[in-house]
Amino acid sequence: MKASSLTKTALLLFFCFGIDKITAIIRQLIIARQFGLSSELDVFNIANNLPDMLFILISGGAMSLVLIPVMTEVIIKDGRMAAWRLFSSVANLAFLCSLFFAVIIAILAEPIVASEIGIAPGFSAEQKRTVAELMRMNLIATMIFSISGLIMGGLQANKHFLMPALAPILYNIGQIFGALILAPSKPYWIGSFRLPCLGMGVHGLATGVILGALLHLLIQIPALIRFQFRWSPVIAFHDESVRKLLRIMGPRILSVFFVQLIFIVRDNLASRLSTGAVTALSYGYMFQQLPETLIGTVLGTAILPTLSVFISKGERANYETTIQKACQLCIGLSFGSAVILGIGLQPLIQFAFHFDTAQTSLLMWTLRGFLLGLAGHCLLETVNRAFYAQQEALLPLIGTFLNLVLYILIGSMLFRRLDAPGISLTDSIAFTLQSVFLLCLLKMPPETRLRWVQSRGRFWRWIQGERSAHSIQMAAKVIFGNTILRSGIGALFSGFVCYMLMSSHIENLNILVKSVFGMTLAIIIYIPFILPEIKILRHF
Repeated sequence: MKASSLTKTALLLFFCFGIDKITAIIRQLIIARQFGLSSELDVFNIANNLPDMLFILISGGAMSLVLIPVMTEVIIKDGRMAAWRLFSSVANLAFLCSLFFAVIIAILAEPIVASEIGIAPGFSAEQKRTVAELMRMNLIATMIFSISGLIMGGLQANKHFLMPALAPILYNIGQIFGALILAPSKPYWIGSFRLPCLGMGVHGLATGVILGALLHLLIQIPALIRFQFRWSPVIAFHDESVRKLLRIMGPRILSVFFVQLIFIVRDNLASRLSTGAVTALSYGYMFQQLPETLIGTVLGTAILPTLSVFISKGERANYETTIQKACQLCIGLSFGSAVILGIGLQPLIQFAFHFDTAQTSLLMWTLRGFLLGLAGHCLLETVNRAFYAQQEALLPLIGTFLNLVLYILIGSMLFRRLDAPGISLTDSIAFTLQSVFLLCLLKMPPETRLRWVQSRGRFWRWIQGERSAHSIQMAAKVIFGNTILRSGIGALFSGFVCYMLMSSHIENLNILVKSVFGMTLAIIIYIPFILPEIKILRHF
């Protein structure tokens, strides 16, 4: 892929993912206006955990990310029809696995929810019962996503990004329908038009999730037809490409499983705190996901097929240059975003959600805890894909396991002392350390780094010794140049300007206006500090 094409892809994804996040925020605003930081909404949010985990494990985050490099290699060597035969085998296997585990979860829903090591041990009996009901409904959407999520990967392997990028927007529209029509007990009015309402409560929200999943699948069907997709009713275990994919899948599934365990640990800890902690974490993570998606996910999604082509063709220099540029963009764009949003967003959140002062404060401090790790999350989106482009899944697995261990240890110390912000701060620390660890490994020669990690004594001596700090310093210098210094100074200066403007006593100027104006001015001030990164984006 030419650099200009990669830039166009990144801009397309930025635009579509931006619309996706805006519709997601609109969806959450509608839900928040109805339910607030309530126990009912805590129940709905926790009920999504296991169905989401099943989808991400089997097709969404596990198989699709592994599928793209292998399918790209097959397209280059054997053509598109061979690649679609590989896709059919993977999709058939994913659907059968999803069906099997969905049935198990549906049968065992009550003990899964109520157990002390389950997903909501601190809830009341009625809340636990509702969680089990909603979980079973969400499993229907999971079955749809088991195919739809893989279709996204298959189309991206064919370097088609538009329909996969539109699919999440349709998913949000389905959920908005559930929030506007199915859930409310009192109707919404749009001008003089009265919307119908079915009064289904949180069960209406779950029905909206199912509708959104159907739309997510249907929007991608025309693209499949355009790229001459032919379904084959087989699981070709004898095929070398299928076997290769399954070999990579084992570590990848474990990696995603550990990530999902992190979310379960998060909600397990939050369920032991005051009412609203689970939802504050959910909303805080949602707002953090806006810049992470527009920076890290956009860059990672755009470069994965290109990195896979470079590896398949043996173009190592182009591969490393693309990764370095993506990492510099992650740092340059995320530092300023984190500081500016952490300072300027509070009045907008209070206005949008109609929360009281205490609820807004809890949400903002939780969000700030997440934003401290924004750069780490964005880097991880790129670094993980750099490993998977090489069809290497073991090292990301090791990094994710270390993340989980750190999350449990740090979270257990902080959650009672700092409430929900302690859990979001734990998230930032653990994910940032994981991204730094994997970046250091990525700079090692491919033929030596796995042997080095497998030599456990050497590995742990490196972790504990001075050489680890030196390696991190050298990796940062090689990968980022002076991006970290410039972006850090620019973020602090622009954040200070935003804070001073919002704290000023300008007559007749509403706090919302000061918030918007302050963040806009801060962005303008920040841009000169990251001009080299902006030039990289132009010629990516």
